[in-house]
Amino acid sequence: MPPVSEMTPIEPRVRVALDAAMSQIRATLIEVARELSDTMGTVPQAHQSGSERELLNSARFELRRALPALHQAFDTALAERVTKELRPRAEAIRTLAATDWQSLTLVDESEVEGQMFAKRLGQQIWHACEPELRDLASYMGTVLRADRPDQERNPYRADAVGDALYQAIQVVSTEAQTRKLLAREFGQAMAHAMPGCYAQIVRSLQALGIQPMSMTVRQVEGPGNQLPGVNSGYATLSSTRSQRGDFDPTPTSGPAPAYGTRSGGSSYGNSSGSGGGSGHGGGASRPGAPSQLGSGAALADAQLMQLLRRLTAVASRPGELDPGPGSRYGAAASLLGGGALGAAAPMSADGLTGLMAVNLIRAHREELLQASTGKLDHMVIDVVGSLFDQILSDSRVPPQMARQIARLQLPVLRVALNDATFFSSRRHPVRRFVNRIASLACAFDDFDDGPGRQFLARVRELVQEIVDGDFDQIELYGAKLAELEGFIADQTHEQVRDEGTVSTLGTKEAELRLQQRYMLQLRASLMPLALPDYLQDFLPQVWSQALVLASNRDGADSERSLRYRRAARDLVMSVQPKGSPALRKKFLMQLPPLMKALKEGMALIGWPEPAQREFFAKLLPAHAESLKAPPQSELDHNMMVKQLENIFNIPVPASEALSPSDPVPEVDAEVLAKRFTAEEAERVGLVMESAVDWSGTVDIDLGADAGADSSDSMPGDSDIVSLPGIDIDIALSSAEPPEPTRGPQLMDHVKLGFAYQMHLKDEWQKVRLAHVSAARSFFVFTRGKKHQETISMTARMLARMCETNRFRAVESAYLMERATQRARRQLAALGTSTRH
Repeated sequence: MPPVSEMTPIEPRVRVALDAAMSQIRATLIEVARELSDTMGTVPQAHQSGSERELLNSARFELRRALPALHQAFDTALAERVTKELRPRAEAIRTLAATDWQSLTLVDESEVEGQMFAKRLGQQIWHACEPELRDLASYMGTVLRADRPDQERNPYRADAVGDALYQAIQVVSTEAQTRKLLAREFGQAMAHAMPGCYAQIVRSLQALGIQPMSMTVRQVEGPGNQLPGVNSGYATLSSTRSQRGDFDPTPTSGPAPAYGTRSGGSSYGNSSGSGGGSGHGGGASRPGAPSQLGSGAALADAQLMQLLRRLTAVASRPGELDPGPGSRYGAAASLLGGGALGAAAPMSADGLTGLMAVNLIRAHREELLQASTGKLDHMVIDVVGSLFDQILSDSRVPPQMARQIARLQLPVLRVALNDATFFSSRRHPVRRFVNRIASLACAFDDFDDGPGRQFLARVRELVQEIVDGDFDQIELYGAKLAELEGFIADQTHEQVRDEGTVSTLGTKEAELRLQQRYMLQLRASLMPLALPDYLQDFLPQVWSQALVLASNRDGADSERSLRYRRAARDLVMSVQPKGSPALRKKFLMQLPPLMKALKEGMALIGWPEPAQREFFAKLLPAHAESLKAPPQSELDHNMMVKQLENIFNIPVPASEALSPSDPVPEVDAEVLAKRFTAEEAERVGLVMESAVDWSGTVDIDLGADAGADSSDSMPGDSDIVSLPGIDIDIALSSAEPPEPTRGPQLMDHVKLGFAYQMHLKDEWQKVRLAHVSAARSFFVFTRGKKHQETISMTARMLARMCETNRFRAVESAYLMERATQRARRQLAALGTSTRH
């Protein structure tokens, strides 16, 4: 599995995990900075000199003044550092080149000093958080699909936080002494706060269902490369195979070997560890095999690879994939010798009906058995053959796509022979590639024209590239999967871009993210002021939205924007004491335009009427009380006015300043809908929460599970396919739980291009996910074959649909999982009949 930075696009679950960690670290810094701005230097120490106390007070003043800039700089620096960490790491290659003196530069002393302080901050955090960072590394290893829990691959490790923290400190002051002092104070405070922060991140990852990686050591018992645990074999193999020179399947003494071995020593079996090494043709070493294969094993392996390539090339000729009418399994299989994949078979030799393409592994079973070595290889051949019986008869897979998957039979067999984790890991690249093309195909109703035809053509190209390439290399399948996901992202984006849906929703989302950032800045700036609690909440949370909207739509210097800024200042001053007649007169003159501006701004952002009434119910008594309170001095009054003007004159952040880490606030769909014009709402197909009867019951859609076998997850099924002394475990690892297909957790696992069932207008509708906004605040679906309808909804709306079971996946499980469950029972039945 490639790291998260190589996936296109980033998986929803990975994005949620990374955003949760970023938000927790940001919240910790905000709290630490607030406490330092309040307490730094207020408690004098005995060893402090007067000049040091003066420097502390000066630093505290500068920190309090620059809190918004500090938060923004830290967010930007940490986001850039994390993005850099998530990029693929290229191997360092040193090259020698001619260099002249003019190309040499000296590093500035201040830069070296800055790097030293950043490193020291990281070391302070690391020493205080070593156990928590060790735990977090194991979870981040799972999130980023790393091969081991490496702390150096944790994008939120201590040195990353320390580097971002020092870059933030640099915006507070230009004085070297002040920076040094702030670095010392922040280092101590962050070292004290980060253990709890990292522990909370681990808890949030656990809440997302993410399991930590663990490093396990397996004991080797017995000769060769045999390990204790699960053996490999196949119950339908005849006993005559032992005459071909295979090893005796019955161990002479001791426990049954864990893994059967090929003549060359390669091993198979269930593994819950890291997902798969790559196999190699010829005599190259394989995962789990000795470093040197014997010449006989190398020759046998090369002969098997040659046979697989010949059969794959013959079976994958273009134009020979369409089914022929009325052909049967045996007749179709006979065509293989002539070079065609053959026709679909209504009835196979062992009673399987509806195969949409020939099972090449069954058709050429004897050739494959003769070319392979050892009973374990024979077992794998029969297991994979049975697996494709189920894949090619699955009613959920469109016939056109089933025939493309059929071309991958022999490449998949090659991988299964070389890589034990093919059977045990849900995230094996080969399994994911097959699952993905099957699931994406379910979203199309027509492959003869339009997007369906484009998708089928692209899949055909990718499959052909696999067939023509080194299909025993695991990396090839991961690369093709990334290309497929990129194609789907472009195709779905193109569908909704022409309608203006993407740009409209992108603008609305940018406004939400800007409001969130400006809200944090405004909250930090107003915190030192002694304001009533309801104003401390209203100004950052509510009025900041009006300021952002007015600035974005009319311009920062527009009349409405300036009027809203004056209203914010006048609102705060309206609750201050007004004992003098002059102040009372000024207040009475300002009150009507103030109330008018407040009501206008509340209507602009769609603030609910009940919330407005509650706010004014607190504001009006405060006005009456301010007329009776003792007056402020003129100096205090003027200083407060000046301070408020400075606060509300801070520019609203521009869209260009947004970073991927900027969160999107959760906004009620009805409130958000008021910010759309009627034309915009109709264009994007915005679904209101009021359009759904949440109190009503949802009828069961039998069609949604029509293609699923109700017994696919029967308890008590044996996962072991066995012969005496040889077992193969085809069960999936419990460390990789299946992705949810319904319920609240489905919200974090929706994928572009996938088909879903949505209950709208009192009926179930099949929809396709066409677009997800950058910050996952809007989701766009399309439905209909020729005349497509666009359906858009907010993240809150979709989450509510999932929680009430009004939204679920079309497939109850992925194709490979469905086929594995059915193949288990088929193999178990065949094994039972063979023993009897």
